[in-house]
Amino acid sequence: MTAKLAGAEVTSDQLLARVLSSLEDDKAEDIVTIDLRGRSSIADYMVICSGRSSRQVGAIAEKLTERLKDEFGRLCKIEGKDQGDWVLIDTQDVIVHVFRPEVREFYQLEKMWMPAGGRV
Repeated sequence: MTAKLAGAEVTSDQLLARVLSSLEDDKAEDIVTIDLRGRSSIADYMVICSGRSSRQVGAIAEKLTERLKDEFGRLCKIEGKDQGDWVLIDTQDVIVHVFRPEVREFYQLEKMWMPAGGRV
């Protein structure tokens, strides 16, 4: 999948790289990337990470959406930011889940989406 940025194509790999650098910049923890290409039509990648508190979870999500809008003109759909337990950010090519650690452990999304053999 690709998106246009001022006449240039932004690939899902470039978008993923920016998502990951944003999460790292904001001190997200336990970042996991799952390649969905050929497995799902919802996106090319899923990224799952944790924030230490509801406040950090919301801040990570907010900064990510701001950066993607500023740098790529990408408007993201975001859900759950007000509660801060689990925020879903849909960038179209990359789906990002930001959890508080307890909530992440409860839902265990990685296990649901991991390919056979446990490799991401």
